[in-house]
Amino acid sequence: MLIESDPHETRIAVLEEDRLTEIFLERRHHRGVVGNVYKGRVSRVLPGMQAAFVDIGLERDAFLYVSDVYLDDGAEAFTGDDEGEPSPPGAEEGGDAAAAGVAPAAAPAAPAGTPPPSIDSLLRVGQEILVQVTKEPLPNKGARVTTQVTLPGRFAVYLPTVAHAGVSRKIEDETERLRLRAILEAAREDGALGRGGVIVRTAGEGRSAEEIAADLAYLAELWKGVARRAETAGPPALVHQDFDLALRVVRDLVSAEFTVIWVDGEETYARIVEFLDQVQPQLVGRVKLDDPEKSGGRTLFDRFGIERELEAALRPKVWLKSGGYLVINPTEALVAIDVNTGRYVGKHNLEETALTTNLEAVEEVVRQIRLRDLGGIIVLDLIDMIEQEHREQVFQALEGELRKDRSKNKVLTISEFGLVEITRKRSRANLERLLTQTCPYCEGSGRIKSVATICFSLRRALLRARGTTTSKEVLVRVHPDVARALQGEERGVLADVERELAVAIIVQADAKLHHASFDILEV
Repeated sequence: MLIESDPHETRIAVLEEDRLTEIFLERRHHRGVVGNVYKGRVSRVLPGMQAAFVDIGLERDAFLYVSDVYLDDGAEAFTGDDEGEPSPPGAEEGGDAAAAGVAPAAAPAAPAGTPPPSIDSLLRVGQEILVQVTKEPLPNKGARVTTQVTLPGRFAVYLPTVAHAGVSRKIEDETERLRLRAILEAAREDGALGRGGVIVRTAGEGRSAEEIAADLAYLAELWKGVARRAETAGPPALVHQDFDLALRVVRDLVSAEFTVIWVDGEETYARIVEFLDQVQPQLVGRVKLDDPEKSGGRTLFDRFGIERELEAALRPKVWLKSGGYLVINPTEALVAIDVNTGRYVGKHNLEETALTTNLEAVEEVVRQIRLRDLGGIIVLDLIDMIEQEHREQVFQALEGELRKDRSKNKVLTISEFGLVEITRKRSRANLERLLTQTCPYCEGSGRIKSVATICFSLRRALLRARGTTTSKEVLVRVHPDVARALQGEERGVLADVERELAVAIIVQADAKLHHASFDILEV
């Protein structure tokens, strides 16, 4: 793990086998809000959408769906069982809450066949409620929230609003699972959990009863503080803010699997060492403070090639070592990923070429999904394979790569058309949204008008002035690219207009003009 921190932003890169697989970024003035707890006020209730909007003090009201409503006031709660619903925000990176099988609202499930209650029977406009952010707001959408608060610790996730005890499914040893459950039962009998519940995270495997109890005691006290602030605060108000990015990622990701954690920034280094010394002291020795002066002033990201990888991750085309390539196109509804053989022509036959390219592609596809943090519906268009055995081989390779992904995902088998559908949980803006903005020229379409199109548009605009022009000269201000075309391959456009209008046209290049804009002035 590489952590670069300065007064303006924190960037974290995770490398597996020396290849960049994940990137996290947080700017000081734009801190993420996932995991934050707010006291909000219901601003709108929409029965037709089974949802409500809640004012939590952000630019846009937050979105609260009926399956995310759990009210601790005697009202009936509904728990949806859609696997695509977000897991509690305390485990966004690790997925431990989801792995433990906790439903989004973590309330008693409705009987089979029973529809959820109407949103307007649970909430009313003006009602004050405590909510936690599960998805970051996007440019055209508010944050998504839940009324089930979850507080993540190092070894456990505390669920103060529901009496549930569980162990992450990623802990597979049955003896260890039974031991951890016994620790949770003891904590419940001692009253350490209060009315709440708890899930042991993957990091809790092998931890002593004392370590887990200490983690639970910390979380229970943290919740008491949140509850006290919520009682006295007037909505909208922030009543609990999660750790900053560096500590949050160290808390949720760092384990014995990491060989080294390089940190550029003395203050951040000191906080990480202090934090790990409290929760996982055996890992403190793996945290190293970077000294850029020893490497000629080059930063961590420069030395490990991360800057170059980030530039490449913003491009649609990704080359494979064999000579094949991927084309990644995010759209509003889904992400399309196309696999192509490119320069790779194989050695024996087309089927072998397709198999080899697809096997190499699925590894890179999953790396790109994790690196770019692509979410929602992802459609992968593989090269067609005839042999069923080959399809199964590629699908198993894809499943194996997806198991490395900490975000919750689901994949369907390869269709007859060679398409694979993947759903992946998204809780924050992807890399493209974090590092780029909408192009002011094409407004996000990815295309702008060609020079020829602009020249012909200019011709039509000039001809519309037929009969109204009194001057013998007309000045046309255009972008330099258009000016070069009008004086070169499209010179006939102006010649035609000059003949029809009986005027002389003067072309003036102006680099400040939009590519597709022009001005027409009588001289």
